[in-house]
Amino acid sequence: MSTTETEPELLHRVENGVLWITLNRPKASNAITWAQRELMIELLGEASANEAVRAVVLTAAGPKHFCTGMDLRSSPGTKSLLAAADAAEDDAAPKPPARPTGYATRMMRTGVQRLTNAVLDCEKPVIAAVNGTTAGYGMSLALACDLVIVAESARFIQIFTRRGLVPDGGSAYLLPRLVGPQKAKELMFFGDDVPAAEALRIGIVNKVVADDELQGVAREWAERLASGPTRAYAYTKQLVNRSLDSDRVSAFDEEAQIVELNMTSRDANEGVASLMERRKPEYYGW
Repeated sequence: MSTTETEPELLHRVENGVLWITLNRPKASNAITWAQRELMIELLGEASANEAVRAVVLTAAGPKHFCTGMDLRSSPGTKSLLAAADAAEDDAAPKPPARPTGYATRMMRTGVQRLTNAVLDCEKPVIAAVNGTTAGYGMSLALACDLVIVAESARFIQIFTRRGLVPDGGSAYLLPRLVGPQKAKELMFFGDDVPAAEALRIGIVNKVVADDELQGVAREWAERLASGPTRAYAYTKQLVNRSLDSDRVSAFDEEAQIVELNMTSRDANEGVASLMERRKPEYYGW
């Protein structure tokens, strides 16, 4: 058995203050299993509370795919329902369908929506380093990240309606906020491939780089964030993410309170002191 075959399907490590999370199922187009999803949610939650983690990078193994969505074959839901039905003592009693009313709603709320929320709610900046095709929920996952760097060979596909499905994982919430409702509907209705250069033009991504430069640029950005004022980043992320769902009075009130709260941090005081003393600030993350 090769080394690759024995590797975990989700790799994670902390290096220079950066948590690297790597989808490691290139032969399955990096579709996310239920187990991977749960571990990613756990890792992102822990990153918020871990002072040693000051930035996060989500990326994937292999040259072709970042993520093609959830691996539906790994779902335990249908199997457990069918097993319960087969085990019913009264063979004459009606057996529940594999997907009873409410099944899909629960799957969304307890599944992909939880992962999207974990990215959005992570108190550390999250960078997506998109190495290849990202489709379906994979695109939702990338859109949820704070910054998106892509390899020039990468492409994005809102593939849902091409399969007769409705966009999930937060796509219908996230995409219009980046490109506007008309463009979002065009991408969702037709499901056409969006090359990296076009994704940059319409505002889906922050930067396009040569394929062999992706990991290096992602590391440079992440380590730059990891040396910065972590709490200020967390509060800034919170304000920006909430701004599009808030009225001006509420947004300004929250901003004022967050500024007050941030001024209790060591880094904010260091930033002001370094300005007055005309030196480079040294941030610790709290």
